[in-house]
Amino acid sequence: MEFPQQQKPAGEGIIYPPGVKEITDKISNDEMVKRLKMVVKTYMDMDQDSEEEKQQYLGLALHLASEFFLRNPNKDVRLLVACCLADIFRIYAPEAPYTSHDKLKDIFLFITRQLKGLEDTKSPQFNRYFYLLENLAWVKSYNICFELEDCNEIFIQLFKTLFSVINNSHNHKVQMHMLDLMSSIIMEGDGVTQELLDTILINLIPAHKNLNKQAYDLAKTLLKRTVQTIETCIANFFNQVLVMGKSSVSDLSEHVFDLIQELFAIDPMLLTSVMPQLEFKLKSNDGEERLAVVRLLAKLFGAKDSELASQNRPLWQCFLGRFNDIHVPVRLECVKFASHCLMNHPDLAKDLTEYLKVRSHDPEEAIRHDVIVTIINAGKKDLNLVNDQLLGFVRERTLDKRWRVRKEAMMGLAQLYKKYCLHHEAGKESAQKISWIKDKLLHIYYQNSIDDKLLVEKIFAQYMVPHNLDTEEKMKCLYYLYACLDTNAVKALNEMWKCQNMLRGLVKELLDLHKLPVSEANNTAMFGKLMSIAKNLPDAGKAQDFMKKFNQVLGEDEKLRVQLEMLISPTCSCKQAEICVSNSFYSTLFTS
Repeated sequence: MEFPQQQKPAGEGIIYPPGVKEITDKISNDEMVKRLKMVVKTYMDMDQDSEEEKQQYLGLALHLASEFFLRNPNKDVRLLVACCLADIFRIYAPEAPYTSHDKLKDIFLFITRQLKGLEDTKSPQFNRYFYLLENLAWVKSYNICFELEDCNEIFIQLFKTLFSVINNSHNHKVQMHMLDLMSSIIMEGDGVTQELLDTILINLIPAHKNLNKQAYDLAKTLLKRTVQTIETCIANFFNQVLVMGKSSVSDLSEHVFDLIQELFAIDPMLLTSVMPQLEFKLKSNDGEERLAVVRLLAKLFGAKDSELASQNRPLWQCFLGRFNDIHVPVRLECVKFASHCLMNHPDLAKDLTEYLKVRSHDPEEAIRHDVIVTIINAGKKDLNLVNDQLLGFVRERTLDKRWRVRKEAMMGLAQLYKKYCLHHEAGKESAQKISWIKDKLLHIYYQNSIDDKLLVEKIFAQYMVPHNLDTEEKMKCLYYLYACLDTNAVKALNEMWKCQNMLRGLVKELLDLHKLPVSEANNTAMFGKLMSIAKNLPDAGKAQDFMKKFNQVLGEDEKLRVQLEMLISPTCSCKQAEICVSNSFYSTLFTS
């Protein structure tokens, strides 16, 4: 576009509107503001068809763009001049009365600086700042700058200014005019430079997002509106950083994964060309790099409304392959992801099952443990989220070589049993699906580990026949349970009661010995009882030392002996037992 040669106004000097005296540096600021307001009104009333007036006031238009006004220290003067210049661009469109590219740059940078006044909505001049913004957006005045070699500097300053001033005091119109102004620059230009893209994307970074929510919303809406144009620029940015490793292309390079997550949430179309790059990064030789990508994709695939897995099957299959990654943290991250995925996308359970099966036998204890947590959490939310095969993995882990894993599996199954079988939260069909749990848990009582035996006793008292039920309900629960157990489970239950009764008998005999006079024979008998009790507690070595100290306390604390006698009494009620336990720390040993 060729700019017209500057024309000299008719007459010897600058022509001012009727009633407006000459505006120079010889008058006061108040008088200058008064005269400029009249000039503003004149330009506001003019339209593009006013050829005679356009020619008449051309000299004034040139005068208003002089350094005297653009560098004026008075805030009100600068605002009024900016409003005049905005109307001049509207009136003289599509040409501008300014021929110098440097002058145009100065004018638009000047106007941009005045837009900072939009920040204070309570300012007496806010309506005039709003008029300036509205005028610029409606005319798309900044598009004139496309012809300037350094137009990017102007656009960057404009975008930074608008993102910095937007706040929760602004109404919808202010945001829409800002969007119109910025989107026209993006959509009608030859492309978005990295520096300009950065001014948008920086508002998506968590730290900036939390600092200015309105700027985040503005950037989010702008990206949605310009997705077809800006997607290519975004893809180029991530390609340089992710594939080519050129982190120096942007100050935001270290935030690429945060940006991808935010952009995906805004509109997956923004990342159409980026997803294949992530598949490339999943195959990186750097374990930490693979871990970072897995964490990112876990959020993208696992998001509640995400359709990424169905829309990008190659990426999904590549991601699933990381379940077998050589790097332990990567496998662990994949297993953690499965929990959210099962809850938000039950349709993907079939894809996950085989990989969870392999990980349920992982050499790493933490991974086997998390596989159980994943399946149980999904099952507690909705039993339909976990199929029989997944529950089978948990069942297998009840016999794991590691106590932490066994415990998690047993407690998880017990929680499912209580929720769906005892409380019938999902009907008979769900209860029938996991009816095997009660038998399996009691079968574990046959294991040699005292930890396993004690955990079965705890599960029985908390989940199978909860001790806090009323007596009648508790007896009904016990009756139905006993009637439905298989033969081996019944034998295990009987053995459990037998062992508990034996332990109570040993405690009773120990208490009786404390009633006898002190003697060598009595001490020997006490020691035998203590060692027998210790065999029924975890970590026999420490248990023996503990029981010796406990026995010493028993000999000194008559009240504790009375409480223990009540606890082991066949007539002791649950309420009485709770009172005893709450009054004595040591009696917790025997609450099983």
